[in-house]
Amino acid sequence: MDIFTTMITPYSADGKVDYDKVKAYVDWYFEGGLNGIFAICQSSEIFFLSLEERVNINRTVYERAKELEQKSGKQFTVVSSGHISDTIEGQIEELNAVWQSGTDALILITNRLDINNEGDDVWIENCKKVIAGLPNDVKLGLYECPYPYKRLVTPKILDFCLSTGKFYYMKDTCCDAKVMKERCRQLKGSHFRLLNANCQTLLESMRNGGQGYCGIMCNFHPKLYSWLGDNFEKEPQKAELVQSVIGTIGFTEGGLPYPLTAKYHMGLCGIPTENIARNRKSEELTDYGRDCMKQMKTATDFLENYLGI
Repeated sequence: MDIFTTMITPYSADGKVDYDKVKAYVDWYFEGGLNGIFAICQSSEIFFLSLEERVNINRTVYERAKELEQKSGKQFTVVSSGHISDTIEGQIEELNAVWQSGTDALILITNRLDINNEGDDVWIENCKKVIAGLPNDVKLGLYECPYPYKRLVTPKILDFCLSTGKFYYMKDTCCDAKVMKERCRQLKGSHFRLLNANCQTLLESMRNGGQGYCGIMCNFHPKLYSWLGDNFEKEPQKAELVQSVIGTIGFTEGGLPYPLTAKYHMGLCGIPTENIARNRKSEELTDYGRDCMKQMKTATDFLENYLGI
């Protein structure tokens, strides 16, 4: 199974990107047993970062990940997005800049290829234009980013992507186990891997052919997701326990001010991080939210100890 985190962006007190903390995060993710990082995504606050910042963050993540990969002999994949423009031409420019800074695959945000939600034919034609504007050897993926609207892929779009042979990853955000099961059936036998972003349906999706997780909760307890990916078939009863815990805790995604919660939690894990995000106001993280993060860490630390990880 592939277990990927979504990269969050740390800032220094003056509001600039803290690249030393970026490297520290990459180290922490690696030590948590993850297989990879989704860099320059919505968790990274891409709609609030300049292209120069997106490229520099991506380069920092990629170079550090590959250092760790070389030293350990363990594969540590980086996939990257970062295209936010309203025009296809602008997106091609952004994607090429990210590709040149280093990544294992470029991830296409589905709503960027059909900004006005005009239909599958428009999406496919725009995707063809993007592909034509990228290097021939590029590996691609899909991300059903919820912002500014969630553009779910259809069977027709998946068939098109399969026909190109260029797509390797999909961050699935449909949150519907039945839909994911059908998507897995459609992708079976290809190198196109479905990674579920929804922790509540994770175990079921892996049992139905999904090939892992790519989501925000690996910013909190990556070891539990790594354990589940490795052991859900070998230890089914414990897997049910882990699923029930991560599924319940995962509802904090919507009820608390992420990514501020993740940055505070990094501090609890030994990487002090400024309470700054460009898409949230700092005061949104209240004592209530901090207490919830402390309780989360207490619970997940206990479960990790129980599992021996």
